[in-house]
Amino acid sequence: MLSPIIEEALNNQIAVEAQSSQVYLSMASWAEVLGFEGVAQFMYAHSDEERMHMLKLVKFVNERGGHAKVSALEAPPKEFGSFKEMFQELFNHEVKVSACINDLIDICLQQKDYATHNFLQWYVSEQIEEEALARNILDKIKLIGDDKGGFYLFDNDIKQLITADTTQQP
Repeated sequence: MLSPIIEEALNNQIAVEAQSSQVYLSMASWAEVLGFEGVAQFMYAHSDEERMHMLKLVKFVNERGGHAKVSALEAPPKEFGSFKEMFQELFNHEVKVSACINDLIDICLQQKDYATHNFLQWYVSEQIEEEALARNILDKIKLIGDDKGGFYLFDNDIKQLITADTTQQP
Protein backbone atom coordinates (compact mmCIF):
# COMPACT_ATOMS: atom_id res chain seq x y z
CA MET A 1 0.00 0.00 0.00
CA LEU A 2 1.30 3.43 -0.96
CA SER A 3 1.48 6.17 1.63
CA PRO A 4 -0.27 9.44 0.67
CA ILE A 5 3.16 11.12 0.39
CA ILE A 6 4.48 8.50 -2.06
CA GLU A 7 1.22 8.49 -4.02
CA GLU A 8 1.37 12.27 -4.46
CA ALA A 9 5.03 12.14 -5.47
CA LEU A 10 4.34 9.39 -8.03
CA ASN A 11 1.38 11.34 -9.41
CA ASN A 12 3.67 14.35 -9.82
CA GLN A 13 6.10 12.15 -11.78
CA ILE A 14 3.22 10.90 -13.95
CA ALA A 15 2.62 14.54 -14.92
CA VAL A 16 6.35 15.03 -15.64
CA GLU A 17 6.40 12.01 -17.98
CA ALA A 18 3.19 13.11 -19.71
CA GLN A 19 4.62 16.60 -20.22
CA SER A 20 7.80 15.09 -21.66
CA SER A 21 5.72 13.16 -24.19
CA GLN A 22 3.94 16.37 -25.22
CA VAL A 23 7.19 18.33 -25.57
CA TYR A 24 8.72 15.64 -27.80
CA LEU A 25 5.53 15.40 -29.84
CA SER A 26 5.72 19.13 -30.49
CA MET A 27 9.39 18.78 -31.47
CA ALA A 28 8.41 15.98 -33.88
CA SER A 29 5.76 18.12 -35.51
CA TRP A 30 8.14 21.06 -35.86
CA ALA A 31 10.84 18.88 -37.46
CA GLU A 32 8.32 17.24 -39.79
CA VAL A 33 7.01 20.60 -41.02
CA LEU A 34 10.60 21.59 -41.80
CA GLY A 35 11.08 18.41 -43.86
CA PHE A 36 13.39 16.56 -41.48
CA GLU A 37 11.79 13.13 -41.60
CA GLY A 38 14.48 11.35 -39.58
CA VAL A 39 14.42 13.86 -36.73
CA ALA A 40 10.60 13.81 -36.77
CA GLN A 41 10.53 10.00 -36.58
CA PHE A 42 13.06 10.08 -33.74
CA MET A 43 10.98 12.60 -31.80
CA TYR A 44 7.70 10.73 -32.45
CA ALA A 45 9.34 7.56 -31.10
CA HIS A 46 10.72 9.49 -28.13
CA SER A 47 7.26 10.91 -27.40
CA ASP A 48 5.81 7.39 -27.45
CA GLU A 49 8.57 6.19 -25.12
CA GLU A 50 7.82 8.95 -22.60
CA ARG A 51 4.13 8.05 -22.72
CA MET A 52 5.06 4.44 -21.92
CA HIS A 53 7.10 5.69 -18.95
CA MET A 54 3.99 7.51 -17.76
CA LEU A 55 1.76 4.45 -18.21
CA LYS A 56 4.20 2.27 -16.29
CA LEU A 57 3.88 4.67 -13.35
CA VAL A 58 0.07 4.81 -13.67
CA LYS A 59 -0.18 1.04 -13.48
CA PHE A 60 2.25 0.86 -10.56
CA VAL A 61 0.30 3.43 -8.52
CA ASN A 62 -3.00 1.68 -9.17
CA GLU A 63 -1.60 -1.80 -8.47
CA ARG A 64 -0.18 -0.60 -5.14
CA GLY A 65 -3.56 0.61 -3.90
CA GLY A 66 -3.21 4.23 -4.91
CA HIS A 67 -5.09 6.21 -7.52
CA ALA A 68 -3.09 7.48 -10.48
CA LYS A 69 -4.24 10.94 -11.49
CA VAL A 70 -4.32 12.35 -15.00
CA SER A 71 -3.60 16.06 -14.79
CA ALA A 72 -3.74 19.01 -17.15
CA LEU A 73 -0.56 19.75 -19.09
CA GLU A 74 1.07 22.95 -20.24
CA ALA A 75 1.08 23.57 -23.98
CA PRO A 76 4.61 22.86 -25.22
CA PRO A 77 6.48 25.34 -27.43
CA LYS A 78 5.65 25.20 -31.15
CA GLU A 79 8.97 26.56 -32.41
CA PHE A 80 12.47 25.56 -31.38
CA GLY A 81 14.78 27.98 -33.20
CA SER A 82 17.37 25.58 -34.59
CA PHE A 83 18.02 21.87 -34.33
CA LYS A 84 20.92 22.62 -32.01
CA GLU A 85 18.58 24.62 -29.75
CA MET A 86 15.92 21.92 -29.92
CA PHE A 87 18.32 19.13 -28.95
CA GLN A 88 19.81 21.35 -26.23
CA GLU A 89 16.28 21.77 -24.90
CA LEU A 90 15.79 17.98 -25.09
CA PHE A 91 19.01 17.47 -23.11
CA ASN A 92 18.04 20.09 -20.51
CA HIS A 93 14.63 18.49 -20.20
CA GLU A 94 16.13 15.04 -19.61
CA VAL A 95 18.42 16.47 -16.92
CA LYS A 96 15.32 17.99 -15.27
CA VAL A 97 13.49 14.64 -15.44
CA SER A 98 16.53 12.93 -13.88
CA ALA A 99 16.41 15.43 -11.01
CA CYS A 100 12.70 14.66 -10.52
CA ILE A 101 13.43 10.93 -10.39
CA ASN A 102 16.23 11.54 -7.89
CA ASP A 103 13.87 13.60 -5.71
CA LEU A 104 11.33 10.78 -5.90
CA ILE A 105 13.97 8.25 -4.85
CA ASP A 106 14.87 10.48 -1.91
CA ILE A 107 11.21 10.62 -0.81
CA CYS A 108 11.00 6.82 -1.03
CA LEU A 109 14.05 6.43 1.18
CA GLN A 110 12.73 8.96 3.71
CA GLN A 111 9.40 7.09 3.80
CA LYS A 112 11.15 3.70 3.90
CA ASP A 113 9.15 2.57 0.86
CA TYR A 114 11.68 0.12 -0.52
CA ALA A 115 9.27 -1.51 -2.98
CA THR A 116 8.73 1.81 -4.77
CA HIS A 117 12.44 2.54 -4.49
CA ASN A 118 13.15 -0.77 -6.21
CA PHE A 119 10.56 -0.06 -8.93
CA LEU A 120 12.12 3.35 -9.62
CA GLN A 121 15.59 1.91 -10.26
CA TRP A 122 14.46 1.20 -13.83
CA TYR A 123 13.81 4.94 -14.25
CA VAL A 124 17.24 5.80 -12.84
CA SER A 125 18.90 3.57 -15.46
CA GLU A 126 16.62 4.88 -18.19
CA GLN A 127 17.53 8.49 -17.40
CA ILE A 128 21.24 7.72 -17.60
CA GLU A 129 20.64 6.39 -21.12
CA GLU A 130 18.38 9.32 -22.09
CA GLU A 131 20.91 11.93 -20.99
CA ALA A 132 23.77 10.11 -22.74
CA LEU A 133 21.78 9.86 -25.98
CA ALA A 134 20.87 13.56 -25.92
CA ARG A 135 24.49 14.51 -25.15
CA ASN A 136 25.73 12.29 -28.02
CA ILE A 137 23.29 13.93 -30.46
CA LEU A 138 24.35 17.41 -29.32
CA ASP A 139 27.99 16.49 -29.87
CA LYS A 140 27.18 15.40 -33.44
CA ILE A 141 25.28 18.63 -34.12
CA LYS A 142 28.24 20.66 -32.83
CA LEU A 143 30.49 18.76 -35.26
CA ILE A 144 28.14 19.55 -38.15
CA GLY A 145 28.16 23.28 -37.42
CA ASP A 146 26.20 25.13 -40.12
CA ASP A 147 26.82 22.57 -42.88
CA LYS A 148 23.44 21.94 -44.56
CA GLY A 149 24.77 18.76 -46.17
CA GLY A 150 25.79 17.59 -42.73
CA PHE A 151 22.25 18.14 -41.45
CA TYR A 152 20.88 16.14 -44.37
CA LEU A 153 23.16 13.23 -43.44
CA PHE A 154 22.35 13.69 -39.74
CA ASP A 155 18.62 13.48 -40.54
CA ASN A 156 19.20 10.16 -42.30
CA ASP A 157 21.54 8.86 -39.59
CA ILE A 158 19.16 9.59 -36.73
CA LYS A 159 16.75 7.02 -38.21
CA GLN A 160 19.35 4.41 -37.24
CA LEU A 161 19.00 5.45 -33.59
CA ILE A 162 15.29 4.64 -33.74
CA THR A 163 15.94 1.21 -35.26
CA ALA A 164 18.73 0.44 -32.78
CA ASP A 165 16.64 1.60 -29.83
CA THR A 166 13.60 -0.50 -30.73
CA THR A 167 15.66 -3.65 -31.24
CA GLN A 168 17.16 -3.29 -27.75
CA GLN A 169 13.81 -2.91 -25.96
CA PRO A 170 12.41 -6.02 -24.23
